[in-house]
Amino acid sequence: MKLARWIKAGGTFTALLLTMPGAQAADLSLQDAINMALSQNTSLKITQKGEDTAKYALDEAKGNNGFSVTATDSLSTSKSKDTQRRDSNSIGVTGKLPLYSGGRNQANIKKAELGMEAADLTTQRAQENLKLSVIEAYYDALEARKTVAVRQETVDKYQEHFTNVSQLYAAGSKARIDVIRSQVELSDARQNLIKAENSYEVSLASLRNYININRSEPLNLTTDFSYVGFDKELGGCIDYAYNNRKDLLIDKNKLAQQEQTVKAAKAGYLPSLNLSLGVNQSNQFNPSSTNDYGASATVGLSWNIFDSGVTSAQVKAAQTALDVAKLTLLKDQETVDYNLRQAYYNMREAEKRLNSTQDAVHQAEEDAFIAREKYRAGEGLMLDIIDAQEALSKARLNYISAQYDYARYKAAVENAMGMELTAEEKAAAAQLETNVDKVMAVPQTGTAPEASAASTRKVAEELAGNEVAK
Repeated sequence: MKLARWIKAGGTFTALLLTMPGAQAADLSLQDAINMALSQNTSLKITQKGEDTAKYALDEAKGNNGFSVTATDSLSTSKSKDTQRRDSNSIGVTGKLPLYSGGRNQANIKKAELGMEAADLTTQRAQENLKLSVIEAYYDALEARKTVAVRQETVDKYQEHFTNVSQLYAAGSKARIDVIRSQVELSDARQNLIKAENSYEVSLASLRNYININRSEPLNLTTDFSYVGFDKELGGCIDYAYNNRKDLLIDKNKLAQQEQTVKAAKAGYLPSLNLSLGVNQSNQFNPSSTNDYGASATVGLSWNIFDSGVTSAQVKAAQTALDVAKLTLLKDQETVDYNLRQAYYNMREAEKRLNSTQDAVHQAEEDAFIAREKYRAGEGLMLDIIDAQEALSKARLNYISAQYDYARYKAAVENAMGMELTAEEKAAAAQLETNVDKVMAVPQTGTAPEASAASTRKVAEELAGNEVAK
């Protein structure tokens, strides 16, 4: 199991048991989830392959500007009515070195170098986005779990009230309509509980998918919400984003690449100069055997002085692509500004809701208690209890929502600013395996439960032994 392997490699979990009869859920902190995703997420592996592609493109560009050797071998036979048949072969080796290309080769090399930088920045941005996705999925699951607890408490309260009303009805002190109404509210509360439980399972499935572990593995999320203030002003956040967002840096790289493309296209107006060195051997073996050897050295100048406007069209196309790159950078800066403002305002709004919703919970709890006691004393109405219970559930859910909205939006602000991974997260990302053969050799999650269970038991025994030794 990938979770067990990750823990053996240095994770900070304190217990691990897989899905087996009587199995316990593995403890998973938020930081552990982020580290695991960075070290084994499949989408991130695909993105990182772009670095290899960029490296090979650079190798190709450098090779085109280097020395090349070509070997040739030919066998020929000829005969006419006035001559005898003649058989021969020719072997040659030719070396070629470009001396001057009008700047085309140098521009292509520089463009490929910028491509390598862009590929690395793309991977870094994908890592930052993956971190945000894990944080959001983790807090989604925590919010869903607390929502389940609220829904379960609501069901318990309605069940208690239904039992009480049924007893009072049996004693002749309450009307049948009260029993029916309480039963309807109980049924509705159970429906909400079922939906909340399903939402929790879906959130856990999303989290498991990001960290790439066994999709049926039970998890115990150990990092709860803790308020941490955010003291940066919006203007400072935007300035930071303009200087640090990896995708904006990628746009600047692409802009520089297009400038090199224009230079390469304009090289078509200039001559090219090449040095060629060659040796050859000719052998005739029919009708007589003869050998001939030769060597050559050539400095060749080539200049396309008229091409019907082909080079001009290429230059104009490259300049248009350069304009597009400039506009793309401007558009992405505008998008970064908007997204950052949106996340920042949402974070502040959620922060303000924290205090107000917490006070509302205390007031709703008191109101619900008074309504139930008045009804038991025969002074209250059924509607008072229903309204009070709904208000209490809503207040608690609003408070939970405010907590996790703040946590998610704070993470979104940091992501929109382009804040880098921590040293611990970078170390986890460095463990990402991108060798396809090795990746495919690892059993897919959920395909070998017996082996996973055995591995889990071994880790659990080791942890237990360490605790005893301490």
